[in-house]
Formats: sequence, C-alpha cells, structure tokens
Amino acid sequence: MHQGVPLSAFGLIVTAMMLVALSDTAGKLLTQELGVAPGFGAWSRFALGTAMMLPLLRGAGLDMRLMLDWRIWLRGGIMATGILCVLTALRTEGMATVFGAFFVGPLLSYALGALLLKEPITRAQTLALFVGFAGVLIVVRPGFGMTAGTGFGLLAGLLYGCFLTTSRWLRDRARPRAMLMAQLLVGSVLLAPVGLTALPTPTPAIAALTLGSATGSMLGNLCLIFAYRRAPASRLAPFIYTQLVMATALGFFVFGDWPDALTLIGLTVLIGAGLVSFTLGRGGPATAPVPAAASRTDRPSAG
Repeated sequence: MHQGVPLSAFGLIVTAMMLVALSDTAGKLLTQELGVAPGFGAWSRFALGTAMMLPLLRGAGLDMRLMLDWRIWLRGGIMATGILCVLTALRTEGMATVFGAFFVGPLLSYALGALLLKEPITRAQTLALFVGFAGVLIVVRPGFGMTAGTGFGLLAGLLYGCFLTTSRWLRDRARPRAMLMAQLLVGSVLLAPVGLTALPTPTPAIAALTLGSATGSMLGNLCLIFAYRRAPASRLAPFIYTQLVMATALGFFVFGDWPDALTLIGLTVLIGAGLVSFTLGRGGPATAPVPAAASRTDRPSAG
C-alpha cells in the first residue's frame, strides 16, 4: 500500500480504473463484434449516464445557470469528442495500443498547465514528461505502419489532455457531482446528431452492452469522486496507471489481443515515466500524473 493512502481510497480508485476499463471493453464489443456505430456508443454512454446520475444528485441538483457558461460547453465538448475517438479507435485496434496512445493526455496536460495556467514545473519532471512521450511514440509508431485506429486513439489522448487542463481551469466553478452531471448533459446534447442517426437494430446483446458501458463509466466516475474525498490526488496518482494494466489484461482475455514486444516496451516506459514524475513531484503542487487523476473527479473521466 502506498504511503498515506487509506485502504478505502485505494480500493475506490482501483475499482474505478477497473470499471472504466470494463466500460471500454463493452464499447469495443459493441463496435467491433456487433457492428454498432461509435457515434451511438458514445452518445448512449453520455445519455444513459445522465439518466443514472439524476437520482444521485439528491438535493444538490444541477444549477442550470452552470449550463449558460460557454466554458462548460467547451469542456464537455472536448470530452465528448474524445470518447467518440476512443470508441472509433477500439473498433479496429487492441485495447493496450489505444490506452497507451490515450495516455499522451496527462503528458500534454502537464505542458499545457505550465504554459496556460502557469503551474510550476521542474526540469526533472519535464525530462520524465519527454520520456513518457517517447513511450507513447513507441506504442503508436507514427510513420511506421501507424493505422487510422491508432491515430484516433492518439487524437483522443490529445483531447483528453485539453480536457484535463480545462478541468483545472474550472475546478472552482461548481461542486464535483454538478460538474460531472454537466459533462454528461453536454455530451448527450452534442453527440445526439451522430448517435440518433446511427441507432442499431435492438437486440438483447446490444442493449446489455450499451447499458453496461454507460454504467461502468458513470460508476467509475463516482468511485473516483469518493476516492478523492479520502486521499489527495498526488497520493492516488500512481494508481491511475493500473488502468493500462487492466486494459491490457482485458484485451487479452476478452479479445485474445496480446501486445507485441514494442507495444509492451512502450507501455512500460510510459508507466515508468509517470511513476518517476510522481515521485519527483511528491509534495509539490504539480505532478504529471495528477491531472489524470483529477480528471475523473470533478474533472471526470475519459470514460
């Protein structure tokens, strides 16, 4: 157990990572095996998540004035587009490859935080950032047979990095659950044109996987909200990388996809760089993996 992390917080964040990975596994089954359009998969995740969140808000309902803030729509639109790209990537690529490309997000967020939000950085952490980016390049291999699916995964990661940055920019705008609800609502509205025009022929399998994907994503977000009430983001940051491990394992057990040697090397470099960056920034105000963690609380999940 990592120093300073209560057992309850550890259990919640690992559960959250598992739920998000399971959510994307269901999304991959929908798009790859059952031929469901990624647009419908993305829209249904937000729409069903909105419906499931409503009773959980209780008295702390969504202040509709929040929806008049253009920054909320920018943040939600970035995430909605990112989820659409993730499901498009998962339609053709293995989960380890997509998640490896996606984890360029925390690296980009670190750089954007320094440039746009004037967050403090260190040379050592910046070096770890470049090492992590090298790991992403090993995974995606641009110019060396890089596929369109991998490109969509990389684009999703870049959007995620922008989402993390806007989340920290707006961190005091509303309470965590209200921000999560606003994100789900914005995604539901913006993705409606691509979702409602690609409705699949309903079957029990499609219904179950659609519901499972949305439920896993929403519950994963909630687990992270509760985890960050029990421990600071800087302490929980390393456990975000368990999502890569879980995605790789699920890709193998569900789809029979085992990453090739280069992908495994890239994932190892990426995880190692993230943990080194966390260690270097421990106790400081900015560590590279922290945005990834923060994104799934009041700055919710990529799921």
